[in-house]
Amino acid sequence: MPTPVEIKQRIEAAVPGARADVQDTTGTGDHFSATVVSEAFAGLSRIQQHKLVYEALDEPWQDGSIHELRINTKGTGP
Repeated sequence: MPTPVEIKQRIEAAVPGARADVQDTTGTGDHFSATVVSEAFAGLSRIQQHKLVYEALDEPWQDGSIHELRINTKGTGP
């Protein structure tokens, strides 16, 4: 099971300039909430922003380690 720190590291490595805050929402290690802030989200739809985050976590999604991930994305800048 991935930890919130591991998920944070994956997101920040995959999304340029990202800062992520990840919480285990149930204490079971498979349901998470992530707030991700990045200037890379500028000009992208919410769906495109979330897709970038999901792509960073493809392996734990595919192997079933993550059952739920609630994502809140925010762009930076003006």
